[in-house]
Amino acid sequence: MDHKMYNLLLVEDDTSLGYLLSEYLKMKGMELLWVKNPKEVIPLLEERDFDLVILDVMMPELDGFTLGAEIHERYPEIPFLFLTAKSMKIDVLKGFSVGAVDYLKKPIDEEELVVRIETLLTRLGGPSTEEVTRSDLGGYQYDPQNQCLRFEGVEIPLTTRENELLSYLIRHRNRLCSHADILKRIWGRNDYFNRKSLNVFITRLRKLLENDPKVKIENVHGQGFILRVPE
Repeated sequence: MDHKMYNLLLVEDDTSLGYLLSEYLKMKGMELLWVKNPKEVIPLLEERDFDLVILDVMMPELDGFTLGAEIHERYPEIPFLFLTAKSMKIDVLKGFSVGAVDYLKKPIDEEELVVRIETLLTRLGGPSTEEVTRSDLGGYQYDPQNQCLRFEGVEIPLTTRENELLSYLIRHRNRLCSHADILKRIWGRNDYFNRKSLNVFITRLRKLLENDPKVKIENVHGQGFILRVPE
C-alpha cells in the first residue's frame, strides 16, 4: 500500500508506546512529531501545521479529553483521535462528544492505526501534493499536473519548485503556513539558506498572481505566509 505523506502530532506520555508508534508511522512514510507533555500541544498548534493529532487519554499533566476539547474549540479544522485503555462505552461517547474523529483502544494494533489514519484523512480531505487538482484561484485557473496557471486564456508556466510551493499554499489557503513547515515539506530542511530561497520563490509567485488583486500572499512577520483567496 502506498502511504501518503501526512504530518502527525503524537501526544503519548508512555515512552515505550510512544517510541513504538512514532517509529512505525515514520517507517510508513508519515512525518511525525512525538511529545510526552500534553502542555506542549497548544503552543505547537499555534506555530506548526498538522494534519492529525493522536492523543492519549490518560496523562498525568493534562487528560486527553480536556486537551481534545481545547483543540476542538481553538483549532476546529484540526482533527484528532484518542488512544486509550479505557473501553467503557461512556468513555468512547465522551471522546466523540469533545470532537474526536476516532477512538482506538489499547493495546494498539499499529497496522490498524495506519489504516484508520489514512481512511480518516482521505475522508476529511487530508492534504497531499498529488491530491491538489485543477482549481480556480480567484481569476486564475491552476493546473498542477501541467505546472501552469491560466489567466484570461493566457498560460503562465511554473517551475517545479514554484508548483510545489503554490500547491502547498493552496492546500492551506486562508490559513497560516509557517516557515518551518513549508521548508521541511518542500525543501526538506529548515535553515538560513533555504529560508532565503523560500522568500525568493514567494516573491516570484506574488508577481505571477498580481493580475488578480484579490489573490494575495500575505507575510506574517516572523511566522510564515497566508495565501488569501476569496471563498
